[in-house]
Amino acid sequence: MKPLIKTLIYSAAAGIFIASLTTPAFSQETKLTSKVYTWDELPVETSKNGERRQIAEGSTDHLKYLELHTTSVGTGLAFHAPHSHDDEELVIIKEGQVKVTVGDQSRVMGPGSIALIQAGEQHGMTNAGTTPATYYIMRYHDKEPHDAARGKANGGSLLISYDDTEAKPTGKGTRRDYFDRPTSATENFEMHVTSLNKGEDSHAPHTHFVEEIIVIMKGNTQMHIDGQLVDAPQGSLVYLGSNVPHALKNLTDGSCEYFAFQWK
Repeated sequence: MKPLIKTLIYSAAAGIFIASLTTPAFSQETKLTSKVYTWDELPVETSKNGERRQIAEGSTDHLKYLELHTTSVGTGLAFHAPHSHDDEELVIIKEGQVKVTVGDQSRVMGPGSIALIQAGEQHGMTNAGTTPATYYIMRYHDKEPHDAARGKANGGSLLISYDDTEAKPTGKGTRRDYFDRPTSATENFEMHVTSLNKGEDSHAPHTHFVEEIIVIMKGNTQMHIDGQLVDAPQGSLVYLGSNVPHALKNLTDGSCEYFAFQWK
């Protein structure tokens, strides 16, 4: 083989290898389908600072990219150093006390608290309590370019403690509203927490254009998803695609509580 041809072949092969390392993994993922992801079934990856449970990764009806996982860290530890990225990010604290820093904002918050982090913002999380801390992470890209100006005009990044919210009676339980507004990556993003009394249904099976995720924070529930009944115990995360019929029933001998958030 001639030296020049040999060099070109090696160069092309190297380029393919480098591309495989740098091309985002989501470009190879399939579209997510509506599903219950139960806590006990999530694969666990361990590191010196804690654990990571991968939930899902792929495209959706309204998002070019959606990645979901949980992080657990020991007392005084951070899973990684403060950083920024091109994805918008939502953090939900499952257990423990977490110091969340986003830009020049910083708060120590407990279970049921959230951080909405606009694309490009420097952020970090540290376990500030005396017990292990766990939180859910959602990272996502819209199908259109991020609109940082839109995100900033509608309030920018948010740190909302569960204790900041008001439980409003609904007749079946309570509802706590967190936010309902455009963000840097979505035309609109709405988030709330619902509690249901023993034996109650959230509502009859219904559909809507917006996509939705449900996170079961307390109690055991059953999801109706497109005609199928699927158990969703405490810790489960449920992805619901656009226009998929769904509903939730409380199976707990007491109240249940869950996050519900929708976007388009």
